[in-house]
Amino acid sequence: MLWARSMTTLLSIVEAPPRYIPNDPRPTLLGLTREGLAEAMGRAGVPEKQRRMRAGQVWHWLYHRGVTSFAEMTNIAKDLRQRLDEEFVIGRPEIVTEQTSNDGTKKWLLRLAPDERGARHEVEMVYIPEEDRGTLCISSQVGCTLTCTFCHTGTQKLVRNLTAGEIVAQVMTARDRVKDWPQDIEANPTPPLGGRYITNVVLMGMGEPLYNFDNVKDAMDIVSDGEGISLSKRRITLSTSGVVPEIQRAGDEIGTMLAISLHGTTDEIRDKLVPLNKKYPIKELLAACRNYPGASNARRITFEYVMLKGVNDTPADAKRLVQLLKGIPAKVNLIPFNPWPGTQYECSEWDTIEVFAEILNRAGYASPVRTPRGRDIMAACGQLKSESQKLRAKERIAQDAGA
Repeated sequence: MLWARSMTTLLSIVEAPPRYIPNDPRPTLLGLTREGLAEAMGRAGVPEKQRRMRAGQVWHWLYHRGVTSFAEMTNIAKDLRQRLDEEFVIGRPEIVTEQTSNDGTKKWLLRLAPDERGARHEVEMVYIPEEDRGTLCISSQVGCTLTCTFCHTGTQKLVRNLTAGEIVAQVMTARDRVKDWPQDIEANPTPPLGGRYITNVVLMGMGEPLYNFDNVKDAMDIVSDGEGISLSKRRITLSTSGVVPEIQRAGDEIGTMLAISLHGTTDEIRDKLVPLNKKYPIKELLAACRNYPGASNARRITFEYVMLKGVNDTPADAKRLVQLLKGIPAKVNLIPFNPWPGTQYECSEWDTIEVFAEILNRAGYASPVRTPRGRDIMAACGQLKSESQKLRAKERIAQDAGA
């Protein structure tokens, strides 16, 4: 729900990024832990005593410099670079479409390398630039299993989890496209405030991150590593619909900021909006939030609340929300609903949203109203993927008709 609705827009086809090789049988190095990368050096014939050192060199080139070929790793011997190239690949996913909104928001549809069955799936990511930050919203699964009724991705069945490499590759692809690697920034005559364009990463795209726990953990460890992409975990937010048993573990093992897709103040309403609530009701969810490791006024939990006309937007809802959040270091993001084709919901009136926000503010909870972004592109979560599938279906029908 981070992404806003679209107007009618033609999909723009962009060139595949460097080193995109379809159907490449070589495994990727992206997503391997440092230990896994050292083991990979062994496959390339590196003596055991040198593997950790060589892995450190490769790590630097992959995640600090963002190279897309072994030939660019100039402090590694040429023969080793050749052996690495024979064994592994470090390319990027294929960019199927890239769209740029009038407000600067960018959205990509990415096609992944074939899985073990040869299928090539697609995921989405969005970059939202603001004056003091740049937020990248990434996906953790192909599709989603949760069927939240207000979310477009909820209309798409879960296909599979993304690997750690596929999650990290989203961040790397975005850095390629917005020219956010150190060498790009050094060459930029007007560098961004703070020295980088992508300052924050949020796991709020397609999928439920806590149902892909291990791969998300490994990916976020890589993204936050100080010798690589080096984003502080305070600048990474994991958004969950409320997988209660994994919330404590996420705080202990992943350690990012936490966001909860709440959207309702009673179990009756939330059962309809977020069906997972039937398994983990509000009381259990908020108890897990109160015990989230590291939560404090400096590390507040964000509660996402989409404003749906006549569903969850009354002053009574706002007052119940205040009561529910007692004892939790929290802020509330109010999200004007951005309709997508076929949805049963409408966005709350602006006056209604302002009244709701004022009740939260008076109770001491920061409650910014998220400005809709990317309205002129297909920026509703999952919508670009749906349009791509429709186009491919039309192509198949046309081919069949011409046969």
